[in-house]
Amino acid sequence: MIPAWLASRTAVAARSKGLPALTAWRLLRTSAWASADASAPPQPSREQMNYDVLVVGAGPAGLSAAIRIKTQCQSAGKDVSVCVIEKGAEVGSHTLSGNVLETRALDELLPGWKEDADCPIKVLASRDSTLLLGGPSWSLRLPTPPSMSNRGKNKSNYVVSLSEVTRWMARRAEALGVEIYPGFAAKKVLYGWDGHVEGVATNDFGISRDGRPKPNFAPGVDLRARVTLLAEGCRGSLSEEVMSRFGLRQAARAEPQTYALGIKEVWQVPESQHKPGTVVHTIGFPASYDTYGGGFIYHMSDRRVALGYVIGLDYSNPHINTFQEFQRWKSHPAVRSHIDGGTCLQYGARTLNEGGLQSIPRLSFPGGALVGCSAGFLNVPKIKGTHTAMMSGLAAGEAAFRALTADKAPDKGPVDMSNYEEALKRSWLWDELTAVRNVRPAFRWGLLPGLIYAALSEYLLRGREPWTLTHGRPDRERLRPLAEAPPAPAYPKPDGAITFDLPTSIYRSGTNHEHDQPSHLLVSNPGEFERSNLPHYGGPETKYCPAGVYEYRTDEYGRSKLHVNAQNCLHCKACDIKDPGANIRWTVPEGGQGPSYTAM
Repeated sequence: MIPAWLASRTAVAARSKGLPALTAWRLLRTSAWASADASAPPQPSREQMNYDVLVVGAGPAGLSAAIRIKTQCQSAGKDVSVCVIEKGAEVGSHTLSGNVLETRALDELLPGWKEDADCPIKVLASRDSTLLLGGPSWSLRLPTPPSMSNRGKNKSNYVVSLSEVTRWMARRAEALGVEIYPGFAAKKVLYGWDGHVEGVATNDFGISRDGRPKPNFAPGVDLRARVTLLAEGCRGSLSEEVMSRFGLRQAARAEPQTYALGIKEVWQVPESQHKPGTVVHTIGFPASYDTYGGGFIYHMSDRRVALGYVIGLDYSNPHINTFQEFQRWKSHPAVRSHIDGGTCLQYGARTLNEGGLQSIPRLSFPGGALVGCSAGFLNVPKIKGTHTAMMSGLAAGEAAFRALTADKAPDKGPVDMSNYEEALKRSWLWDELTAVRNVRPAFRWGLLPGLIYAALSEYLLRGREPWTLTHGRPDRERLRPLAEAPPAPAYPKPDGAITFDLPTSIYRSGTNHEHDQPSHLLVSNPGEFERSNLPHYGGPETKYCPAGVYEYRTDEYGRSKLHVNAQNCLHCKACDIKDPGANIRWTVPEGGQGPSYTAM
């Protein structure tokens, strides 16, 4: 336990040197002077910090909101304090996206970004191709639909690493006066006396698995704000809580969100194989006729190639192993040719929202708003979501600034953010999602009908159809019982050159969690897995998880028991989405833990 006198002395010393209070707390956390002396005074109480705007998540949406507020401050001569917290050890370390960036929102957010020598957005997308993989060895080139094309008049799309882009955006935000604190995980929403959101509480540090303080214990911080913007990304734990508490889905009459899991690697390839700006998308193999899925291959800078496979989590075959499907896809000659002779640098996985327009909840709530993938703005047919996430952040930043600085704005307390949603509905973002709203749900009929409808929508209907298709049931309700399932796919052994085993891949993700801490994967009814998931579905949690977090072990009586390897978690959140019994809830571990992406 850290003595109270040390908590006070460290914080005061840090502030005397001009450091913000959260930085002081970080110094305290890592202090080598922390004492485990049983005679020490009681542990320090939680510190409270107050801001005008608190942004949870330093991704493209959250950083866009913060930047927009500060640029508005500069233009209007106002002062609005903005704090951004990020659960990753550094900005970008939890950011993963197969990314061809459309710069439409960035052009509006930072008009002079191209003149910034530090900007990592350099490689213009210059070659497009779309391949139908009809089996394990052959492919057919298809016309690239206009919405997926990255070339043409008025198009400015770049092949990027979103990890690198967010780190650059963070530097731009800090230069404008935004306080950014990586390594702080938002654990709990703070509510005011009247029920409005007034901030978040970050995790305590140094809690053992049995819930007791360890020698390095340090309390978290209560961060309170007049506007709280939740930009946690897909399936954020606090975003889900707020949506449920305020009935945001019901208020918008939103369809259940549908998701996909993207598994990605970054390779470094020989110079002779590297074609910067090349963009390849694949459909078909290894997905079955009734499974939505596809792949991407993007040639980045510095002889790097990003490639990944995305599988819709509404799949029905309980035998599907997402990690092994990715390995099968890489083994196809049309994919393998891009990375043969290269070296795999990083591995990772992340879920993404695919529900589109009909799955967007109400965006504002008392005391704040949802931005980016917390709400779900991915344009599935375009295979792009960063520009829409940034646009939502930009709109939220403008709404927050206006609400806080208006002549009739209250001096204290929360402000009304309902203008945020109204502004988005008048923007190009809403028009874009409206036009493609029916493409993803059409694939519920199968691959061929989905492709036919997508072509009709792209070339003929152009989003003007008078109907809106539905997604139906949540993804977790789609699995067939073993008795009705097709045979399990045959997954070959890894060759160690193109395909790998799971431990090797997890090592490349850099993921790390302190073992002696409470599991951040909360299992509400442990016995349900042995009673239902294992006999009825064959233990799907051992297959949809791309990190080997869930496994069944045999106890001394010969019974299979679920074991959770939380230290392997990539924070993809597939378990929170796909578990048939909804018995797994993903929450945040200690701040700074999890994957460590640098080029994803």
